[in-house]
Amino acid sequence: MTKAEVILAISRKTGLDKEDIKNIIDGLFSVIQDSVVDNQRVHFSGFGSFFKKKRARKIGRNISANTAIIVEEHYIPSFKPSKFFAAKIKALT
Repeated sequence: MTKAEVILAISRKTGLDKEDIKNIIDGLFSVIQDSVVDNQRVHFSGFGSFFKKKRARKIGRNISANTAIIVEEHYIPSFKPSKFFAAKIKALT
């Protein structure tokens, strides 16, 4: 599902203008990104949490040149679903 499809689905469910919903979603994404960059966890009850995770330094492989390369420690954005959300997905299998 694309961002445009999400906006359309929310617009149909709520009756709100698509442009207003787009602005809200863009604002939400901006707040989440800024908070995670500032090392804050963003938690939505019943949905999950967004946070940054530290990856340790490791040795990787350059497959095309068949050489070892060092990948320095770095941070990545991460999402952990709530137990409720995870259980809902597991129930589908």
